Amino acid sequence: MVGGSKRLRRLLNQRLHEEPSKTQTHVMSKKKMKTGLVMINCIILAIGNCGGPLITRLYFRNGGKRIWFSSFLQTAGCPIILFPLLFSFRLRRKEATTTPFFLIKPPLFLASIVIGLLTGVDNYLYAYGLAYLPVSTSSLVISSQLAFTAFFAFFMVKQKFTPFIINAVVLLTLGAGILALHTDGDKLAKETHKEYIVGFLMTLAAAILYAFVLPLVELTYKKARQRISYTLVLEMQMVLCFVATCFCLVGMLADGDFKELAREARDFKLGGSTYYYVVVVFTAIIWQGFFLGSIGMIFCASSLVSGILICALLPLTEVLAVFFFREKFQAEKGLSLFLSLWGFVSYFYGQIKSENKTETQDQEAQLSQLPGIDSVA
Repeated sequence: MVGGSKRLRRLLNQRLHEEPSKTQTHVMSKKKMKTGLVMINCIILAIGNCGGPLITRLYFRNGGKRIWFSSFLQTAGCPIILFPLLFSFRLRRKEATTTPFFLIKPPLFLASIVIGLLTGVDNYLYAYGLAYLPVSTSSLVISSQLAFTAFFAFFMVKQKFTPFIINAVVLLTLGAGILALHTDGDKLAKETHKEYIVGFLMTLAAAILYAFVLPLVELTYKKARQRISYTLVLEMQMVLCFVATCFCLVGMLADGDFKELAREARDFKLGGSTYYYVVVVFTAIIWQGFFLGSIGMIFCASSLVSGILICALLPLTEVLAVFFFREKFQAEKGLSLFLSLWGFVSYFYGQIKSENKTETQDQEAQLSQLPGIDSVA
């Protein structure tokens, strides 16, 4: 029986290699394209997730005080998306003479507006928290986002859970919760206890809100009345970031930020106005990578995977914050980091086991469809 099974596997591999069908070739091509998209989105998400908090903290450390302006910068880089959209449009024009520049339809457009408004609120909450928290503490608080993402994904998109996923979510949540035991040791200079607590709570609120936004984007993909392509994902990103930017722009006007920006640039500790505007431009560009990478991973996988990758980059953000800003790294942060790493390993180990099991089941299903299987066995 074992020898027959081995012969069947060799027969299957031989047939797959000798007579590749057009369908198989098409499937392989789509798989390679999806793998490429996953890698690209992982890279830009890593740049945005690690670089965004660092450069925003750099703004606040060197004299920046405008929270609404910092919120505005998180999505103000959305015009960059026009470049890949233009490239996609030119490719589609080669296939059809009458091709609209934008594919998004009214229902999806309205959904993107709603998500954009929620993103604008989340930007403000996060910027407010980062103004009063070290990057390392803020990043660890944001890691609690995964537990809330899992919760919302379960009810909104019927996310299935394995023991490994549950274990990862519990460990990451505990890791973030440990920080609540330490409220004074890592305060910034000239910061009051009240400011620290408010910053902590605002960051936690930002984590909860964005944990809701991620499954909401996935639900929008599933409920859309049109085929979701990566080009359409870029268009949604363009709309929601533009709306979030306009929301924060209104806040800037109400708070009088435009009257203060010129003075803030002159008094910027890191080299004056020239370096100030360099920081501003790179802040907008780097944060755009975060938002594009996060919703891109939802398109390639799911909202839970996007949330896990955001948290999985936590250790790198921690190390960079300690290295660049000389932030303290107390025992509580070390324990939280350990639990976070344990959670990441648990999740990815579970994913590898699940994929191997699925691959084995698919291969057995293919073997059972071959003619003459009983006689060979």
